Amino acid sequence: MDSQKEALQRIISTLANKNDEIQNFIDTLNQTLKGVQENSSNILSELDEEFDSLYSILDEVKERMINSIKQEQARKSQELQSQLSQCNNALENSEELLEFATRSLDIKETEEFSKAARQIKDRVTMASAFRLSLKPKVSDNMTHLMVDFSQERQMLQTLKFLPVPKAPEIDPVECLVADNAVTVTWRMPEEDNKIDHFILEYRKTNFDGLPRVKDERCWDIIDNIKGTEYTLSGLRFDSKYMNFRVRACNKAVAGECSDPVTLETKALNFSLDSSSSHLNLRVEDTCVEWDPTGGKGQESKVKGKENKGSGTPSPKRTSVGSRPPAVRGSRDRFTGESYTVLGDTAIESGQHYWEVKAQKDCKSYSVGVAYKTLGKFDQLGKTNTSWCIHVNNWLQNTFAAKHNNKVKALDVTVPERIGVFCDFDGGQLSFYDANSKQLLYSFKTKFTQPVLPGFMVWCGGLSLSTGMQVPSAVRTLQKSENGMTGSASSLNIVTQ
Repeated sequence: MDSQKEALQRIISTLANKNDEIQNFIDTLNQTLKGVQENSSNILSELDEEFDSLYSILDEVKERMINSIKQEQARKSQELQSQLSQCNNALENSEELLEFATRSLDIKETEEFSKAARQIKDRVTMASAFRLSLKPKVSDNMTHLMVDFSQERQMLQTLKFLPVPKAPEIDPVECLVADNAVTVTWRMPEEDNKIDHFILEYRKTNFDGLPRVKDERCWDIIDNIKGTEYTLSGLRFDSKYMNFRVRACNKAVAGECSDPVTLETKALNFSLDSSSSHLNLRVEDTCVEWDPTGGKGQESKVKGKENKGSGTPSPKRTSVGSRPPAVRGSRDRFTGESYTVLGDTAIESGQHYWEVKAQKDCKSYSVGVAYKTLGKFDQLGKTNTSWCIHVNNWLQNTFAAKHNNKVKALDVTVPERIGVFCDFDGGQLSFYDANSKQLLYSFKTKFTQPVLPGFMVWCGGLSLSTGMQVPSAVRTLQKSENGMTGSASSLNIVTQ
């Protein structure tokens, strides 16, 4: 009976998964269908705009040519009219002179005839008819303004849709996820020398496999990528996966997206557990600050005489008179001199990394890990259930590693940011300069319980960076460190 129920449960689970896949595919098809309709309307609209633009250009060219013909007609007509007017005047004068000369032939008196002949001679000499060019200044030929659009007509007849670039192919094997950066590599299925650039689209997701239509983030877009590789850096891996797809573009059109590729980007994400924090600490997600007002209340009136005249209570006292009741989580709040807050996510296996940055005026702080059983009065590093490095900038400057109330002074400069590497299965807790990746200190132990990131703050504050992968440099240093033997090993590793 039980085995049959288990078998049926497996069948039900398989069917549910398959139904989920089919529903996701149906959503994809519906969205694709909607996209086809919308994109078709957009393309038709763009086609109308292109042809309207073409018609407009043709109308402008036609108008310019008509104006050129009219201007040439006007120029030639003006030249011919001017020449015609001159000829008419010359002809009129010439006919008048001819008539006068004909009449002069009938003169009988010699002296009068001689006078008339001289007049006729003078007038002929000065006559405009003999100075005229009897050739038209312009021709009636207008062939220089003829057009032949046979070549253009042929070109217009060959108008067709632009060749769309084919979809690129992302090679998951060549893609690299490291150091909170993702390098995506792709190639074209065939050579295309008309490709101008590529568009990379990506989004975070918690689902493996193909992107889901519903309940997903929008795609982020990076445009104008000239090569076939791109690196996204400075990411916070607060989702398990990232989807990627690429489009190739020529000067006018973008091709179809490549098949989407899902790359795993899982990393440790945690926040500070405000339910565990000391009441003198103000906690917000990944930031914690010393809050001197946390112990100011009714109890401070009775016990706070030693603080009279001071706006900041003694760091060795915590009063809760004016604070609302604590919201209880899985453990009690830290109290007394344990100005501590834990992370809200337990580490039970694997290798993990996070970074911590202290405010410049922070007087004292500790960074490390602890078991859940760390007592509410316990301080980090002073029990066998916690490991940390401690920075003290109060009265004297000290930098030390602490565990089980044992202190190891560190002869290194306190870095601006501290990187914490926890190898739960390997039993190793290491601290690094987050910028240079210089090893500060390593604990070697065997974790027997899940551990929580732990932080102590007094007079100042800390900010955390989570969702980080183990940096490549740290992995390399860990391999090198684990290969050390003899006295060299003892300089950096303490066995607990």
